[in-house]
Amino acid sequence: MLSYPLTDIAHKLHFLYNERMADRVFTVLDLIDLDLKEHNSLNLRCIGGRMGLSKPIDIPDLNRPMGAIMGFFEDFANQRIQLFGRGEAAYLRKLEHEGKTDVIEQMFSYKIPCCIFTHNLSPHKEFAEIAERAKCPILQTELGSADFSARIMRILSRIFSPRQIVHGVLVEVYGLGILIQGESGVGKSETALELIHRGHRLVADDVVEINCIYGNTLMGAGANRIIGHHMEIRGPGIINITHLFGVRAIRDRNEIQLVVELKEWDNTANYDRLGSEDQTIELLGVNVPKLLIPVKPGRNIPIIIETAAMNERLKSMGYHAAREFNRNILKWIESDAARSVFFGQEDII
Repeated sequence: MLSYPLTDIAHKLHFLYNERMADRVFTVLDLIDLDLKEHNSLNLRCIGGRMGLSKPIDIPDLNRPMGAIMGFFEDFANQRIQLFGRGEAAYLRKLEHEGKTDVIEQMFSYKIPCCIFTHNLSPHKEFAEIAERAKCPILQTELGSADFSARIMRILSRIFSPRQIVHGVLVEVYGLGILIQGESGVGKSETALELIHRGHRLVADDVVEINCIYGNTLMGAGANRIIGHHMEIRGPGIINITHLFGVRAIRDRNEIQLVVELKEWDNTANYDRLGSEDQTIELLGVNVPKLLIPVKPGRNIPIIIETAAMNERLKSMGYHAAREFNRNILKWIESDAARSVFFGQEDII
């Protein structure tokens, strides 16, 4: 029987990820096949132009082509997904009644990834035939234009966002996403397991995929759904967190708000004992608070991480315990020095 440690799988996934990202192409068919649930669902179906489903979508944005179907093609954003709402569909019906198809022919002379009709609207016969000849997919959804636009922009921003793979464990502690990193064997997975046992949740172990959304938000998830909620613990081996602790102990995605680095205790190192200076680490151009925790026998690392999570939440609310401590110490020193000077002076009469 073959054995595949998660660490070996992590290195393999890292390699495959870099290979995939080097020539990543997102097509119209990929858009239709996205496994989206509930408020993220696009409810797309193809009603024409199936020969063009392999066309790539290069720009994560939409265009309302009212100007184009009215014959104005200056600055026509043809490389974007073309969205047809009630207004555009009504004008297409007007062109159909007038028998004008030259404008539609001219529009499809440009390279267009796809056309999407909202409100369950459908194009007229001439429009569909011209799109078929141009091998341009025509998609349809029952969603309204505003709702659909919000959903697809949110999805496209995630798909086209910068990404990278890191080694570590991502957990949610008191609502805060914490990425635990460190050298192999330092105790990352064991620490995460204790946190899960204490009621917190696992997002990913060993292989974490990070993507930057909107330029300032880092979202982390497992790089592979098959091994995403499994953990490798030296001794028991591979364990399934979902089966052991239930669905309450896992999350598919979470924002990364704190990075904790576990490092073997070094007696010669000078560790920050006050925490007055905030440290950060840059991930995909975003600075994230970072905490270094020295590891040695007798230190309860999970409790320290829980405390760090609560302390980080207080910082986000404007309360910084270390800085307030420093201010209080300075006030006490100043007041004590002032009393010493006052009582040390001789009375002058």
